Amino acid sequence: MKFGLTYFPSAEAIHPGDLGRAAEERGFESVWFAEHSHIPVSPATPGPPAPGEPGLPAAYYQTADPFVALAMAAQATERLLVATGICLVAQRDVFQTAKQVASLDQLSGGRFLFGVGGGWNQPEVENHGTPFAKRFAVLRERIEAMKAIWSEERAEYHGEHVDFDEMYAWPKPIQQPHPPVHVGGAGPRAIRRALRYGDGWVPLMGSGEDDPIELMPDVRKALSEAGRDEDGFQVSIYMCPPLADTVSRCAHAGIDRVLFPLPSVPHDEALKVLDTYAALIA
Repeated sequence: MKFGLTYFPSAEAIHPGDLGRAAEERGFESVWFAEHSHIPVSPATPGPPAPGEPGLPAAYYQTADPFVALAMAAQATERLLVATGICLVAQRDVFQTAKQVASLDQLSGGRFLFGVGGGWNQPEVENHGTPFAKRFAVLRERIEAMKAIWSEERAEYHGEHVDFDEMYAWPKPIQQPHPPVHVGGAGPRAIRRALRYGDGWVPLMGSGEDDPIELMPDVRKALSEAGRDEDGFQVSIYMCPPLADTVSRCAHAGIDRVLFPLPSVPHDEALKVLDTYAALIA
């Protein structure tokens, strides 16, 4: 089983390059950087909370662009995989995002993993012109269109939400036919989405019907029914609690990767957390 980190990069927290070096030195396989373009003022998200008060953590309001931050982490390391965790594709331009993915994969030497999702913040999604109820359909079409852009010299795509005639776009990614696409979300519907257009599934650690460990037999059955190789499809637990019992359950269930949450804290505090996680891994 592989070990990675989830992180909201911000100017007030450890620098992505420093984090990348420290993670690689401690044996982590990957870092996954979160994304929010902005946080609209709404009843659900009125503003950053004061210390100790309930509300959306301040890091959500301060998140740097994940591709810029991941490029810095890649530049500072040699083996570490860099990943979006997750990229809100339904809020992004399809051509610019395809170029960012291909560029980061090229410049990192083929070390990029493309974690994607539909988003949960309705005003944020809709500020970008995507109806909230349509976000998963938009996500699917944009992923399918980007796969064409990455793998074909003269790409075209014709769908309900994405529609363009033949075009050229370089660079192409190093990883062929494209960087692995890891689809986020909880429960059986998310599994179906991941199987339809992804190379992996990235659920949160849930409970009951949304417990990804309990759903692993369903994942294997769905892979078999779709004629897909289980070894070519990865399951990664996002923000996995850093508890020995939880990690052990994941390993025994056949989970491919667990991603521990690194708080958005300054350099020295972040290294202390990393050392704790490294001891758990050992």
